[in-house]
Amino acid sequence: MTRRKNKFLNLKIFGSSASVILSLSLVLFVTGLLALVLLNSQKLSNYVKENIGFTIMLNDSIPQIQEMAFRKELEAEDFTKQTEYISKEQATEKLITDLGEDFVSFLDYSPLLASIDVKLNPEFANSDSLEKITAKLSTKPIVFETYYQKDLLKKINNNTKRISFFLLVFSILLFIIAFALINNTIRLSVYSKRFLIKTMGLVGATDKFIQKPFIIKSMFQGFYSSIFAIFMLMGSIKLIQKDTLKVLEISDLKIIGIVFVFVFFTGTFLSIVSTFFAVKKYIKLTENQLYN
Repeated sequence: MTRRKNKFLNLKIFGSSASVILSLSLVLFVTGLLALVLLNSQKLSNYVKENIGFTIMLNDSIPQIQEMAFRKELEAEDFTKQTEYISKEQATEKLITDLGEDFVSFLDYSPLLASIDVKLNPEFANSDSLEKITAKLSTKPIVFETYYQKDLLKKINNNTKRISFFLLVFSILLFIIAFALINNTIRLSVYSKRFLIKTMGLVGATDKFIQKPFIIKSMFQGFYSSIFAIFMLMGSIKLIQKDTLKVLEISDLKIIGIVFVFVFFTGTFLSIVSTFFAVKKYIKLTENQLYN
């Protein structure tokens, strides 16, 4: 009979600890995902901006050597991420394909010009920088015209700022909620042992002596919760890696390492701190207050 009671008690204690660890793991998992998105938000912004660029129309009858030299000059500039040269013949063939009609045979010549599409580095993907760049390039003899979509660029930059601000505010709120959930989970766990805490105080145990086993237990709970959360994050990263590799660079080991360390220390630290203050609260309660 005694063995059965002890077995039941052990199972009850194990179940209580397991529920705390599971709850903490889920909260830390969500927190880790959020941290992963936050750390990659700048990369996402850069990915969008790197697809912003402008087109340089070249004057007709320019020697190929001069065109190649101009393109190399462009590629050496700080604002250039990459360039793509489109010859007059390529532009003509593309337009014929798009129109479905051979306009060259009707006009007896192609009015199109060779061009260079320039993709910008993220820090130069704004209206002010583009205006200066295109104004400078337009003065070169080889350049016929430069142009870019001003309205589209403005909308992209505005939307990027709004999304970044929304992510920041949303992240702060979720971090606060995560902290509250972890704190409440620990408090509920300690609350169930409030009579034991008070009894230990009544028989002369010091505050440190009472707090020590709870803090050690919470440290292990935070440790195990962090490990489980990290494994769940690893699984999530594997699932979304193929779809977001180029956008979020989810395979960046440095970012993943930072998130894992953040989750580990957050889980362990918050568990210890929450337990410390929860136990301290119940130590100071009077006998009447224990039943409220």
